[in-house]
Amino acid sequence: MFVSSQALSTAEHLVDAPLLYKGKVRELYDLGEHYLIVVTDRISAFDYVLDPAIPFKGDVLNSLSAYWFEQTADLLENHVVHTDVLKLGAIIKDPKLLKNRIMVTRKAARIDIECVVRGYITGGGWRQYQSDGSINGIPLPEGLRKNAAFPEPLFTPAAKNDVGHDEDISFAKMEELVGADLAAELRDKSLALYDFALKRCAEKGIILADCKFEFGRVDGKIILIDEIFTPDSSRFWAEDKYALDIEIDSMDKEPVRHYLSSTDWDKNSAPDPLPAHVVEETSKRYLSIYERLTGESLMGL
Repeated sequence: MFVSSQALSTAEHLVDAPLLYKGKVRELYDLGEHYLIVVTDRISAFDYVLDPAIPFKGDVLNSLSAYWFEQTADLLENHVVHTDVLKLGAIIKDPKLLKNRIMVTRKAARIDIECVVRGYITGGGWRQYQSDGSINGIPLPEGLRKNAAFPEPLFTPAAKNDVGHDEDISFAKMEELVGADLAAELRDKSLALYDFALKRCAEKGIILADCKFEFGRVDGKIILIDEIFTPDSSRFWAEDKYALDIEIDSMDKEPVRHYLSSTDWDKNSAPDPLPAHVVEETSKRYLSIYERLTGESLMGL
């Protein structure tokens, strides 16, 4: 039976520290030596933050990132210091509400490249291919079918934009922006991380279709930052729902997308609040992917 939870739309009133940045989902606070990331339950679509927030979404995103950061630590260092809300003491005004939703991290200088790895031709990659037969400047054979696996995963970077959408770029353009050596290092690390998670997901009956990473520097060293292998940064498919030439029901906020596409919303103004059944189904989706990937239930944590 589904158990509801108090959804967290913002943590500004719960954190006694300077707010540095408020994104669509995450809030970044300054702790002096470290950053505090609070992952809220906000959900967005078509560049709009929707109402209401989705119970447990922040718990899942934060806990799943923590899980994967731990799993991949031998492949690459990351920015995690700890995820224990009780260690923050009086900084947090409601530890119970922020449990599972916080991550204290090292302060890294972000590299302004979103590192995307595509194992399957779908989503934005499929739209690029239909337009000109290539993805991020990589020419591809004719006759590829939607959702088909690539013989080898593609690395398709994007230039980070704090305002608006990130810009898909070629690898050559990435080399111009960050230098050839760093571009090659980020590509190789991204492909290695994808290969690792692809195999782990397959053991759970899940296909990791594509994903994105962000990297930063600490004392000159490249580390993983932000989030990894979550429903907001990766495209997960259940193996038993995989097929070519269709729109596969991905294991994320798909109920919200389906609902919005069924309305007459013009995407140029804030939509009406989401119905209760859409909120509940979306919450269940996030909890389900966490449980399938980790083998644990957030309800008991």
